[in-house]
Amino acid sequence: MTGPAGGIRAAVLGAGSWGTAFAKVLADAGTDVTIWARRESLAAAIRSYGTNPDYLPAVRLPERVTATSDAGKAIAEADLVVLAVPSQTLRGNLADWATFLAPDATLISLMKGIELGTLKRMSEVIVETAGVSAERVAVVSGPNLAAEIAGEQPAATVVACTDVTRATLVQRAITTPYFRPYTNDDVVGTELGGAVKNVIALAYGMATAMRLGDNTKATLITRGLAETARLGVALGADPMTFAGLAGLGDLVATCSSPLSRNRTFGEHLGRGETLEQAQAATRQTAEGVKSCLSIRDLARAHNVDMPITEQVERVCHEGADPRRALTALMSRETKPE
Repeated sequence: MTGPAGGIRAAVLGAGSWGTAFAKVLADAGTDVTIWARRESLAAAIRSYGTNPDYLPAVRLPERVTATSDAGKAIAEADLVVLAVPSQTLRGNLADWATFLAPDATLISLMKGIELGTLKRMSEVIVETAGVSAERVAVVSGPNLAAEIAGEQPAATVVACTDVTRATLVQRAITTPYFRPYTNDDVVGTELGGAVKNVIALAYGMATAMRLGDNTKATLITRGLAETARLGVALGADPMTFAGLAGLGDLVATCSSPLSRNRTFGEHLGRGETLEQAQAATRQTAEGVKSCLSIRDLARAHNVDMPITEQVERVCHEGADPRRALTALMSRETKPE
């Protein structure tokens, strides 16, 4: 593995808000970065003007950042390959990209979801599709709202990898005066925290739109964290992970911020809009909408009770009224916390 002193190179596959912000972080930390954009027009705009006009138009990207629509060109000789595409598109995209990977490249997942059908975490999809060992995959997760980080507002994150040396390499490659990464070896817990918080944020958004108060919102965050931890423990995660940045930190940021796609999407649903109307209004991927299906199925497969996730799925995919979903949550049998 090459270290920062050796001049590492990175490819960021995905030119959305978080991929673009992460490319800026890498460049500010001293890494040369190539962003892959699906559309050549967007790649050309990034090259020509040093900005991403579609997602972060006000953010000036460092000179170390360039862009291409040729994935092979982006990946070739990259020491760090950052995956920042919608989670449900990962398998198909990575199947096309795997042949370009350098033999010891570190793959970094920014994605927060559980694959539909297989119920696999994103790192598991990467290992399976790219044919790499789990030790080569790092997961970055935390309270990482892209617009704030791109604006250089102080934030922290978690770099989780079973290979401590590789986690430290990634940590060094993304440490800047405004971005502070911590390492962790609990990949399972880090990924689950990032996936489930999107679902809880949908519920939080619904509650916000229904003008429910802070008691309700605090209850959703707290009980949402509890069901996340229950699933995590069933899958072998460290319970303490959920008390940290990748658990509570990410959950609070995603629920409370108007910048959160999932909270915003939930607000549309809470106002009585259909899934299609909410999708048309937001125009960005709200990962929790699809992940609530796979997370619900994963919980059922492991006999884990996740009532908030169950109700969010009913609202999103069965047309349930958000108010009735809340009533269903409140009328559950009482029990010890």
